[in-house]
Amino acid sequence: MVDTKQIADHMEVVGSCGNHVGTVDHLDGNRIKLTAQDSADGKHHFLALDAVEAVRDGKVVTRMNHKQALASLQAA
Repeated sequence: MVDTKQIADHMEVVGSCGNHVGTVDHLDGNRIKLTAQDSADGKHHFLALDAVEAVRDGKVVTRMNHKQALASLQAA
């Protein structure tokens, strides 16, 4: 699992392919809460921390491509 201290509010979340998934609102236990303004439905969604591969170049990178990551998001 990635070191959660490396994940900061307002970091971009991208898929393993490099495409945009969302923006970190804040950490919420073992999940990342994404900003509502950045989602297609205008609501907050959560990404499980175990879906995160790494933090690189100031971005949170998921273990899956952006389409798979978007499909795995949990509604708030």
